[in-house]
Amino acid sequence: MTNGFGHRRRREWLEHLDMPTYVIGDVHGRYDLLSALERKIFADAAGLPGRKLIIMLGDFIDRGPASAQVVSRLMAPPPNGFDRICLTGNHEMEMLSYVDGEISLEDWVALGGDATLASYGVDIPRLQQLYPKRKKLDTFIRTWLPDDHVNFLRSLPILLDTPKALFVHAGIDPDRSIADQQDDDLVFIRSRFYDSAQPLPKLIIHGHTPVQRAEVNGLRLNLDTGAFYTDRLSAARLWQGRIHITST
Repeated sequence: MTNGFGHRRRREWLEHLDMPTYVIGDVHGRYDLLSALERKIFADAAGLPGRKLIIMLGDFIDRGPASAQVVSRLMAPPPNGFDRICLTGNHEMEMLSYVDGEISLEDWVALGGDATLASYGVDIPRLQQLYPKRKKLDTFIRTWLPDDHVNFLRSLPILLDTPKALFVHAGIDPDRSIADQQDDDLVFIRSRFYDSAQPLPKLIIHGHTPVQRAEVNGLRLNLDTGAFYTDRLSAARLWQGRIHITST
């Protein structure tokens, strides 16, 4: 865990969540699974009225083979009839920490950043031969990454709050009010959120910690089904007080 996330990321609030809403868990560079899941969502949504909303829970990049393509997809306008809100995960924030010189290339690679760089056409071993000095290597890589992608990742909010559900990458600190949540906890927290007996303020829909099956557990709904390893990317549809879960 890095210490570079002290500044507060933007938090979003929706007064009403009265449209069919689809929430997608951690993609981790699996553009193939994202495309397949989107097709399922579009087919499902065709039978529902009005506009629909897609919420992405972060960790779009690293580990899988197509991070650049996933980011491009999320930067593009959503399909007709849909709105889309993308939240940041810890992997996006770690990539930005590398771009900003706060962590080393090895730190990012340890999280699967080498796969992300490969998707942008960066061959690390070859570049290490061309630029044996670390500073030149880092400068090349940081300059190579497309500005529009980096700026998109910088712009992502860290939390979406609504009257009955809160959407976030990792979870919340159960000992703090929603207003007092720290950025680090929102993208990194695990057992202090999972194992706490504290009552939660509302349904928390999150990813970050891989589970076998996406299912509601009290006021927690974890949608990270380990897509990179399992080939299962999961989504939940929220509509008229009901939750329906589907996976690739």
